[in-house]
Amino acid sequence: MKPNMGTIDRLVRVLLAGVVAVLYFTKVIDGVLAVVLGAFAGIFILTSLIGFCPLFTLVGINTCKKGSN
Repeated sequence: MKPNMGTIDRLVRVLLAGVVAVLYFTKVIDGVLAVVLGAFAGIFILTSLIGFCPLFTLVGINTCKKGSN
């Protein structure tokens, strides 16, 4: 797997996952919405850690700098 996510993309995903976590722990979201958003947040964290997004590959997006891949 070649990395296809740039630094800004990874940071945005981590921040979005953090927002979902804060909304959950402050009980702003609950039930099915919390589960769905929590799953997306988990995927965002995982893809940010490994720097690879399978959906980007399918769509042909690459946000890495040209020299790093």
